[in-house]
Formats: sequence, C-alpha cells, structure tokens
Amino acid sequence: MKSLMQQALGADWEKLPPALQAHYRFGTTTDTGQMDIEYPRFMQPLLSVLRRFGALVNRRGQGVTTVVEKCVIRERQYWRRTITYPDGKAIYFNSFWVFAGRGEVIEFVNPVLGLQMAPYVIGNKLHYRGIRFVAKLGRLLLPIPEWLVLGHTTIVEEAIDETHFAMDFRLTHPLFGEVFRYSGEFEATTTSVSPK
Repeated sequence: MKSLMQQALGADWEKLPPALQAHYRFGTTTDTGQMDIEYPRFMQPLLSVLRRFGALVNRRGQGVTTVVEKCVIRERQYWRRTITYPDGKAIYFNSFWVFAGRGEVIEFVNPVLGLQMAPYVIGNKLHYRGIRFVAKLGRLLLPIPEWLVLGHTTIVEEAIDETHFAMDFRLTHPLFGEVFRYSGEFEATTTSVSPK
C-alpha cells in the first residue's frame, strides 16, 4: 500500500532519503524531537482564537519536547502532535491529511478548515508550497486565498542521517511578514506497518 506522500510525489518518492521516507511511511509512525515555536507578539490574540478551531499553536518556546504520532485510517492520515513545555503544560495539535490529486495534499485542522499544499523534492530535501486555504462544506471545497488569512506557507524538511530529519514551517503574509514559524529536529520511527 502506498502512503499518502508516495501518492503525492509519485516517482520522486524514491529520491527521499531514508529518514524522510520513514517520516511518511504507510502505517503507524512516531517522530520524537524538539521544536522552536516563534511568532510576533501581535499574533497572540489571533493564534489564541485559531487554537479554539484546532489550528496551530499559541505559545512560544525554544527546544520544546514534541511527539508526532501518525496513523492511517482509510484514505486519511491522522497526525497527533503533543507539545510539552518545560513547565509540564502540553498543547495538542491534531490534524488529518488527504490526497487532493494532481500531486497535492490537504491538511485539515478540523472537519471544515484545511490547507492545500504541493510537496516536491529538490536534491535530498522535501519542500511544500502552500496553494490555498480551503473550507469543506459537505462535498464542496471552497477556496480561501492565502493573503486573506495567514499568508503563504512554506515547509522544508531535510534528512540529517538515516533516522533523523530537520523541518522548518513558515507562514509569511504579504503585508505583515513572517507571522508564524516552527522548526526542529526529529527522529522518525516506524512502530508498525499495516498489512498490504
């Protein structure tokens, strides 16, 4: 069975280093590491509202312990992120991903709101280019221009060795500049693989 990322990348899947293939492999996987979470002070009220809808993280931090558990149920890949701060408080950021066709994926932070992205490989790095935000209403998928919400999404992931990778997620608004970033290093582990 092909993973969601294998479907999106097609033949380019084979160009990914082992650590990134493990990160996106079909089945149940876990990534363990630390993240830096940064955003301008003026974003705090908006991020606190977005948290109520399941989107992003509304607390800054450096070297924050993060565990990302992924599993596949039917056509969806579920991501369960646990971000635990030094004071013991945890933020949970959950989403699910679906294949959108044409080499694209959509990450939904709740049943309605999602981010459509196009992954591609350059060298040994996996890049994502944000296309648009979307609102799913029944069978309708309504486009929301990036500039109307948080701006343009970019993600870069790079293997460090056979099992570790670094990631960098940024949101850049055309008027307000970089409004959100999280980045970190993780170890990818395949805990089990669903039968073919």
